[in-house]
Amino acid sequence: MTAVTGPGEAVAARDGGALRSLGRNVAAWFAVLFGKPSRPGRTPGFKALVLAHRRQAAVALAVILATMLLVDPLAPHVKAAPRLVVGVFEDITDLGRSGYILVPVALAMVWIAALLRPGLDRISRAVLAAFVVRLGFVFVAVGLPGLVATIVKRWIGRVRPSELGPWAYQPLSWRSEWASLPSGHTVTAFAALVAIGAVWPAARPWLWIYALLIALSRVIVSAHFPSDVIAGAAFGAFGAVLVREWFASRRLGFTAAPDGTVRALPGPSLPRVLRALATAVER
Repeated sequence: MTAVTGPGEAVAARDGGALRSLGRNVAAWFAVLFGKPSRPGRTPGFKALVLAHRRQAAVALAVILATMLLVDPLAPHVKAAPRLVVGVFEDITDLGRSGYILVPVALAMVWIAALLRPGLDRISRAVLAAFVVRLGFVFVAVGLPGLVATIVKRWIGRVRPSELGPWAYQPLSWRSEWASLPSGHTVTAFAALVAIGAVWPAARPWLWIYALLIALSRVIVSAHFPSDVIAGAAFGAFGAVLVREWFASRRLGFTAAPDGTVRALPGPSLPRVLRALATAVER
């Protein structure tokens, strides 16, 4: 058996162990997330949970169409807003970029995956694993709707607010000026509202303010028509809900009752997570 004798060898061994732990844990998480769901008793499956939202989806579609017909033709009048107001909302609108949410969440998940080594005590491992499930849910629930919306808006090819009016389309153009429907920033903001709010309900009031400001900013800076923003809000919210149902069908952070009601499973408190992280770092 070879002993690690010098500081250089010790660092190399520690780094190698972290990389192996990272690989094992990421593979295990993917297996759980995409493997066959565990459905004890009569817990509804993913398809049943999705179909339960069809009425809300129909209402959202009707509101989007009505806004296209009645409100979008008025969008050019937004340009009359004072320059100071537009300038403030130009700063606000940048906060709707998905990277502000996805990058820190992804880094936290990778870091914890590297810390979850076999020598760590069972309680700390359980606490960190439960925390990572919630981080993973937020990452997928915000990132996946945003990715799909980025593709869909280019398939649709609706022009952004301009002299061409709200009825100009150039499907499959893959150019930014023809990628108005739905609003990507609003997709991110409302997906974050639903996803983070589902895991940490106390944050919902602040998330509502954030989401509404991002949605309003996209119209004020003339980047989108009002219906684009409503479509983005619906797309992001429903996308995050569908991801929640996928997690619930596997009892990952959420559970579904026989009647289709989904609720979050109890998770570790922030002090417990911080203690578990401190223990993992010391090991």
